[in-house]
Amino acid sequence: MEKRSAFYAFLVFGGLLGLCFTFLLFLFSSLESDKGDTSWGSGLGPRIGIVEVTGVISDAKEAIARLHELRKDKQIKAIVVRIDSPGGAVAPSQEIYAAILRAKKEKKVVCSMGTVAASGGYYIASACDRIFASAGTVTGSIGVISEFPHVGELLKLAKVEVDTIKSGAMKDVGSPLRPMTAEERAYFQSFVLAIYDQFLTDVATARKLDKEELRKIADGRVLTGKQALAAKLIDELGNFEDAVDGAAKLAGASGEPVPVFAHKPARGLVGEILRGAAESVEPRGSIQLRDPRF
Repeated sequence: MEKRSAFYAFLVFGGLLGLCFTFLLFLFSSLESDKGDTSWGSGLGPRIGIVEVTGVISDAKEAIARLHELRKDKQIKAIVVRIDSPGGAVAPSQEIYAAILRAKKEKKVVCSMGTVAASGGYYIASACDRIFASAGTVTGSIGVISEFPHVGELLKLAKVEVDTIKSGAMKDVGSPLRPMTAEERAYFQSFVLAIYDQFLTDVATARKLDKEELRKIADGRVLTGKQALAAKLIDELGNFEDAVDGAAKLAGASGEPVPVFAHKPARGLVGEILRGAAESVEPRGSIQLRDPRF
């Protein structure tokens, strides 16, 4: 009887061990399965480097590193920044904008807009030498937004009280635990408007537009690619391939251009889940160059 029990225990243990081993294999394969686009194209035409800015903009390191790599690569004749983003945080958008301006000193930089290139996405695009978008691309949304949720009533229902000890009157400005005072609202309004003025100035400068004329449509509204063309926010209607051809022409290169994509770090299934979770978390009361409608 004891031998049979030991045998059954061994079978259960072995089965559990096998399941754990299978799970680890699945986890490893999922992390390694997505190696990104490692193709450097084919053909003998001019090589056009591609920088991709997709999803919510929360970090600039990858885009800046890619721009630096391409502007220093002598085989790359021009750069296309492919944007498919509703925008995101202020500083990363400004960092990528500045990196494009730096890259333009050495090579022509063209933007290709995908489904959406709004708010911070448009901020980045405006720095390029030329902007291509499809007629139905959603763009514009020049503006700044900050949202502050209030949970004070929920705390009352749960009979939870919070004591706040702070070093200064403005240290807990925007706290979700209490209503905002008139003074605090005025403070945040001026803060948002200051960033908005930076956005407006940079776009007007890069696009060579009159700032006050631009202000008339820079009220947060979104535009189609066709409307953006009429408003001089973009230069030409066309898809990604048109942008690649346009970049080659701007660079004075002849022959069929070859797009050169970056090797993306492996993420796989688990990596994508973790990345999505990280992107969904925003600091309380963060100031955003992002269109919340997308």
